[in-house]
Amino acid sequence: MNPIYKEVYQHFLLSDEDIIQIAEKHLKTEIEKGKIFLHEGETANEYYLLESGLVRAFVYDYDNNEITTEFFTKGDIVIVPASLFQRTPSQENLQAVTDCTLLKIEFDDFQHIYHTIPGFSEWGRLWFSYQVFSMKQRSLDMVTLSATKRYLNLMEQKPDVVRFAPLKQIASYLGVTDTSLSRIRKELVSHKKEY
Repeated sequence: MNPIYKEVYQHFLLSDEDIIQIAEKHLKTEIEKGKIFLHEGETANEYYLLESGLVRAFVYDYDNNEITTEFFTKGDIVIVPASLFQRTPSQENLQAVTDCTLLKIEFDDFQHIYHTIPGFSEWGRLWFSYQVFSMKQRSLDMVTLSATKRYLNLMEQKPDVVRFAPLKQIASYLGVTDTSLSRIRKELVSHKKEY
């Protein structure tokens, strides 16, 4: 069994047998670099475990600029929760930043295991709590931390984003202009050279 299942679906109430059952509901999917696999206005009917690659969620602002709202790296769950669970049109787009290998689970299959494997529903509640905490922390970071500190946090928490995502996508995610991000990167490089 692929180790990603045990990493993602880690919960003391889930047995190895439960995780095997959950894994069987996933289908390996390859998505090529640049492909948008959920468009704004479509209703999400699945979520994915990201086995390899980099994915982003993005929206268009009032001036039709792309604003990256989330990056997903190896081991993350790639999901637009409001669309999937409320069965509503997505406000976000999902795009493969690099070639990606994902493990897809359909909504109906998720529902089935959610209601038949008790530990899975507990895992789901824990996962949702963590997502709410993360979203709140990100909104606080946007107003309490400098752009440099937000960039350093991103480098530490999701180094693949800094390695593979275009500057423009990273800048929009951090809430800064491309020029500001270029300057921050240059300052960090020259600061390293001083030591």
